Amino acid sequence: METIKPIQINTNKELKNEKLTSAEMGKLWATYMGNSMSIQILSYYLKNVEDKDVENLLNNALNLSKEFLAKITEIFQKEGFPLPVGFSSDDVNLGAPRLFEDPFYVHYLKYVAKAGLSIYMIAIPLMYREDVKSFFQDSMDKTMQLMEQINSILMNKGLIKKPPTIPTPDKATFASEHFLNGYIGDVRSLHALEITHLYDNIENNVTSKALITAFSQVARNKNIRDLFIKGKRMTEKNVEHYIQKLHDENLPSPSLLDDLITKSEFPPFSDKLMLFHKVDMFSMKIRTMGNSLAVNGRSDIALMYVKSLTNIGRFVSEGSKIMMKNHWMEQPPFALDRENIK
Repeated sequence: METIKPIQINTNKELKNEKLTSAEMGKLWATYMGNSMSIQILSYYLKNVEDKDVENLLNNALNLSKEFLAKITEIFQKEGFPLPVGFSSDDVNLGAPRLFEDPFYVHYLKYVAKAGLSIYMIAIPLMYREDVKSFFQDSMDKTMQLMEQINSILMNKGLIKKPPTIPTPDKATFASEHFLNGYIGDVRSLHALEITHLYDNIENNVTSKALITAFSQVARNKNIRDLFIKGKRMTEKNVEHYIQKLHDENLPSPSLLDDLITKSEFPPFSDKLMLFHKVDMFSMKIRTMGNSLAVNGRSDIALMYVKSLTNIGRFVSEGSKIMMKNHWMEQPPFALDRENIK
């Protein structure tokens, strides 16, 4: 039985040559920047990989990034929209020694694929022009296919633990007055959605911690290296807090990935690329924390996430200032400033 029945709508011919909306411009711009960076990173990974399955996965991811970039370029050029500078071969040294072991690449791909999916999921309901809407729907579908391959390799190679299992409820129940307790009184056990987001935050942050640890090892600019070290320590504390919440309930958690970093101190990427990447990753954490807070009930967990958000915001602010000082921070499209029209 067909659940969603087709609706015949009279097409407005005036919409055939419609301009890009602010939402379409913004999401296309952000997707361009991310994939411009990914092409450089994945190209380097492919120069330092041994596992054939992981190599095939990296090739699929690289081909997707190139395809997405080409499609956005086509839309922008049709609109006379200036292409972002983004990142190029000047931002990667393909001859640099290996910085990561093969398993890290799979965890990394899962992290960035999740970030991409979050952009596409928000974008799709806001897209109205057919070519842009089709692009983001296609991007979502293909990224989901890549995610299936990522999870399959993670599980089949024993590189990850699935989220914890909990008992099936006997019946539907309603919350009592102690549902929100976290520090005092009768504190309930974690519910399924709290466990889900704790697990997700740990999974994201162990990858983020390994990446920023490696970046702090190879960054050339002292201020950037110091910021990476600060971000590593902050992420380490966050991971410890999230893991402790699960362990207090006798639930397992994802493992750290720091052992997948080599001892190389030779930078494969420019300081510009590494700083942009970490500021972007930490910005994505803000959205993830917001989602975590939205489904949380316990006051202790809420306060833990609020503290994390505050520290993450400081890192993003400091990183952005360094990028602006070095003229590395490209601006997305702006609304017209009617107060200062010349």
